[in-house]
Amino acid sequence: MLAILGFMMVAVFMFLIITNRLSALTALIVIPIVFAIIGGFGLELGPMMLDGIKSVAPTGVMLMFAILYFGVMIDAGLFDPLVGKILKIVKGDPLKIVIGSTVLALLVALDGDGTTTYMITISAMLPLYKRLGMNPLILTCVAMLSFGVMNMMPWGGPTARAISALQLDSTEVFTPLIPVMAGGIIWTLFTAYILGKKECTRLGVIEIELYKEELKSTEKMASTVEIIDLKRPKLLWFNFILTVTLLVSLVIGLLPLPVLFMIAFVIAIMVNYPKLDLQKERIRYHAGNVLAVVSLVFASGIFTGILSGTKMVDAMANSLVSIIPNSMGPYFSVITAITSIPFTYFMANDPYYFGILPILAKTAAAYGVDPIEMARASVLGQPVHAMSPLMASAYLLVGMGGVEFGDHQRFIFKWALGSCFAMIIVALLTGAITF
Repeated sequence: MLAILGFMMVAVFMFLIITNRLSALTALIVIPIVFAIIGGFGLELGPMMLDGIKSVAPTGVMLMFAILYFGVMIDAGLFDPLVGKILKIVKGDPLKIVIGSTVLALLVALDGDGTTTYMITISAMLPLYKRLGMNPLILTCVAMLSFGVMNMMPWGGPTARAISALQLDSTEVFTPLIPVMAGGIIWTLFTAYILGKKECTRLGVIEIELYKEELKSTEKMASTVEIIDLKRPKLLWFNFILTVTLLVSLVIGLLPLPVLFMIAFVIAIMVNYPKLDLQKERIRYHAGNVLAVVSLVFASGIFTGILSGTKMVDAMANSLVSIIPNSMGPYFSVITAITSIPFTYFMANDPYYFGILPILAKTAAAYGVDPIEMARASVLGQPVHAMSPLMASAYLLVGMGGVEFGDHQRFIFKWALGSCFAMIIVALLTGAITF
């Protein structure tokens, strides 16, 4: 009964946001409360929701200061040279722009963090999409697909959790995944080519001026005076070194992510804008983005808190595992790869990798399936996991991209699903998992 209630809750939630009948913020709060009351958990709702909010609080703090930090970097002009360079290369060709966006996202995503991937990619490329009248959903799509593949790095959340949960060697697990990730990258670039080609057909190659020349144009001078005044070209190298130091610190885990972004933001705003009035003005300017994203993160805490507190998520997982017949035992790695797609969509990484994967691995071992294969198979659903409503960075992406969460879900779903199956096929062909 709990499993049915859980699946119904997820289905209703997705239907309402994809059809734009409710905003993501409203649906994340209202839908789980309604289903929890139906399930008879009304009197227990308070502690469940509070536990969920507490669990996402560090993420909310991290995103708050990440938005402020990268907002200051954008204001100061850190990404202007990159945008200018990209403009010189793409020259108004939508196809080249989409592929360039994808390559940028793939490179930035090497750090395994969705927040930095989305903030840098969207900050650098969205102004270009707006100038040319391109569909911003394409940008959010290729950015998320890129992160979904690159998140499989050993220092990324899913692979690290799978290795830890099954107590395996990272090299043995990851090395055979390299060609699998290459397959995912090729699929992502293929997606970028198809989407870029469609935009090229719709818009054609557009003649645009270079970024610096555009700022100097007389017709736009009045609207860009404030922006130019905020630029800090003399601090370009300082800001670059600060950002690289921040990213390296994130990868090696020098300090907790929220703390790193808080420290980096304080340094950035004090150095770039020493005057107190200007600091306040910059914070006030970016407050809208902060509120839009962080409010969704805390709302998602309600959703996850109720999903976990009512044990719906456990019942859903157990029901899916129980329907696998014994005759399918030898194919458990393939089954795990396929079921990781829905599992990781409606579950956070921690409950899946520390709760469900060990059960699957233990069951598979009885049929002679190596736990290493199970670990590899478990991460192949990450492109779909990246678009999960439980992923805080997904709200950051759509917020910065200026698109609706439901519209983004509809646009990316078939491409994300294709990415998963492309990697599963490559994994089978290369022997990373066996059939």
